[in-house]
Amino acid sequence: MSHTAPPGLGALGPQVAAFDDWADSRLERWRGNPVTDKMFSTASHLGDMSLIWHLVSVARTLGGAPPIETLRFSALIGAESLVLNQGIKRLFRRERPTVAGDERFDVRRPSTSSFPSGHASSAIFAATLLTRLDRRRAPVWYAIAAVVALSRPYVRIHHASDIVGGAIAGKLLARVAVITGAAASVTR
Repeated sequence: MSHTAPPGLGALGPQVAAFDDWADSRLERWRGNPVTDKMFSTASHLGDMSLIWHLVSVARTLGGAPPIETLRFSALIGAESLVLNQGIKRLFRRERPTVAGDERFDVRRPSTSSFPSGHASSAIFAATLLTRLDRRRAPVWYAIAAVVALSRPYVRIHHASDIVGGAIAGKLLARVAVITGAAASVTR
């Protein structure tokens, strides 16, 4: 299988590396703050296996949404994860910003490529589908997605450019799900 040059290498490498360094220096200003450390560490944990999105879907069901909607939404989240982690990520071999993780944060260290971020992809994918279900809460869905995505460079498991790539992948995968009708039963 041929591999594509990960961000930070190739023609745009210096610009991507400069962006990642810039973002990391900005996040470093917040690291060590007990409130932001707790918020982003928790968000990173809740993003593992898309737990936050499954919980949101169950909460919607408890609030009156049809139970079948929860099952379909979870199936779509699972499909997004499969495509991203077993498909797209295998095209890239980007190392994570820290080899063993930043010792300040107790987070799971994934074994897949750093690019693109699975947390960011699933966050944008879920927020996009949830917005189609409940447009009034779009700011809530995207705020949760932003915190989950940003948690990854905050805890130094991803580069900032991995988050951008993941967000783009999540948006495109949501679009494919809607266009192909896979999300039709979830998004009406």
